[in-house]
Amino acid sequence: MKIAVIGTGYVGLVTGTCLAETGNDVLCIDIDENKVEKMQQGVVPIYEPHLDVLFDRNIKAGRLKFSTSLEEGLEHGDIIFLALPTPEDEDGSADLKYILGVSDDIGKIITDYKVIVDKSTVPVGTSDRVKEAIAKNATVDFDVVSNPEFLREGFAVDDFLKPERIVIGSSSEKATKLMEKLYKPYVRSGNPIIVMDEKSAELTKYASNSFLAAKITFMNEIANFCEKVGADVDKVRIGMGTDSRIGKRFLFPGIGYGGSCFPKDVKALHKSGKDNNYNFKILDAVINVNARQKLALIPKIENHFDNNLKGKRIAVWGLAFKPETDDIREAPALYMIDNLLESGAIITAFDPEAMPNVKRKLGDKIEFSNNMYDTLQKADALVISTEWSIFRTPNFDKMKQLMNSCVIFDGRNLYDVKDVENEGFKYISIGR
Repeated sequence: MKIAVIGTGYVGLVTGTCLAETGNDVLCIDIDENKVEKMQQGVVPIYEPHLDVLFDRNIKAGRLKFSTSLEEGLEHGDIIFLALPTPEDEDGSADLKYILGVSDDIGKIITDYKVIVDKSTVPVGTSDRVKEAIAKNATVDFDVVSNPEFLREGFAVDDFLKPERIVIGSSSEKATKLMEKLYKPYVRSGNPIIVMDEKSAELTKYASNSFLAAKITFMNEIANFCEKVGADVDKVRIGMGTDSRIGKRFLFPGIGYGGSCFPKDVKALHKSGKDNNYNFKILDAVINVNARQKLALIPKIENHFDNNLKGKRIAVWGLAFKPETDDIREAPALYMIDNLLESGAIITAFDPEAMPNVKRKLGDKIEFSNNMYDTLQKADALVISTEWSIFRTPNFDKMKQLMNSCVIFDGRNLYDVKDVENEGFKYISIGR
């Protein structure tokens, strides 16, 4: 099938590449000429495990191409995916200016029937607004479909190629059949393609992410309470997770969620509720607790240093909001670093992938190291903020030789408390 993907951000690039991987002829469109030129040369603009292999293979096979021309995209594709940014507005709502702007342009240049697919995460009712924007100038038939993505950063390629489910929001039988044909190769194992109306599909994405954010936040509250009463959140987590109604996933406590989806989507659903005279009280709590949780280690650090952090050298392992990504949007590490810098601490940091992005954001406010152990030179404490695999089995003897003081503040509960204490470290984690 002939596919055009408008926007080559995280969702657009993964979508386009994975659609090409099953034999489709894909043209990706982006207004950034420099970015398009680099992609044409085989340069992947984002870090995502396994994406580079598929990207290179499909470019060489001629199934994946790039352009800056929207007209070329409309001429090429029978199905047009809109994978455009929906940034958080000042009031928490999703800003739809990019999607509606492109939709308006599509209406002016569309010459034959197309299926326009909202792939971006958008508020309920967006498909109607996209239809209106296109219809203002269009002189041919078209359909608008809502097809939310459920891609986890770090696992996006597998999530696309082997989806647990595919949600298609459509009121058009013709468009639905085309979408089912497109996605059939990805559900050969029997996972469902779920067809529903557009508004329900739009809400499904927000509801899913908000529920997972609430689950994480609830466990963080339980962890905080464990510290008050002397319970062990790891034991509580295991006891809860064996209940099939609850499940084991998203029960790991820590220093809050971040990234491009959960923070933005929770706030957008909360704002959408207000716009429709409904107050999501649960989401009020989720937003407030998560904001507080990102700084949960700070009082513990201040207490250890008798509220005097001036001149203290703090090593930070992990800058990305989660492992296997270079995404630092709403990353707890950055909130902690800002707070520590305000208190006069000196920060040296390491992350396997995210350091270039942090350098662009913070410049020379902090020091960066070439590896995890270099950060520990003369460090008064270590803060762990991202659970990268390479941090899970460190050389504690080497760490003791490098650090001024053997203290670890672990925001991701990577280690067994007794094991680390037996290595001669003071170990402060979450809920234990």
